Amino acid sequence: DLVLNFASSWFVYGDTDLPAKETSYCNPKGFYSITKRTAEQLLVSYCETYKLKYRILRFANVVGAKDTKASKKKNALLYLLNELKNHKDINLYDKGEFYRDFITIEDLCSAVKLVMDKGEVNSIYNIGNGVAVTFGDIIEFARRVYKSKSNVVNINQPEFHKSVQVKSMYMDNTKLLNLGYQQKSTVYTFVEKFKDI
Repeated sequence: DLVLNFASSWFVYGDTDLPAKETSYCNPKGFYSITKRTAEQLLVSYCETYKLKYRILRFANVVGAKDTKASKKKNALLYLLNELKNHKDINLYDKGEFYRDFITIEDLCSAVKLVMDKGEVNSIYNIGNGVAVTFGDIIEFARRVYKSKSNVVNINQPEFHKSVQVKSMYMDNTKLLNLGYQQKSTVYTFVEKFKDI
């Protein structure tokens, strides 16, 4: 049977109660988040109209070493890790006192396969580890591991950024765990491995 599996994002939740559950109200902020949520709704409408099956997979923050286009605006963690490795000073919003739900690319791939093999159709799955990790803690850990001489400069989050993205996010991954998902690595183990990449 054909099943359309759609890769979505935690961004669709926007301002909602945490941890965000698949049943949580979605109130996305900003163009990317709103269009991602709209794509989900279009998929559901199309599949219901034509009697097709679907799954929506909402990814947490994905970390992996091979993103060659990492920048301040896209995959900021990887960008900052590279700067720390090269002993360059970095800017950090609000002392890093916000959190995210991180999943390594390897764990993401195993989670996606698990959902495609065992997940209910016409359903939504959060693809993350369900753990709120403070961003500043990751940066400090990386500075120690890399023996970085970088200075971390605290800056206020720009108003534009506040208007298009929530400050902190993590997701409930109970549905994924119930399928048998097991986390094999953390953002911290990724940071350690990235030292030698």
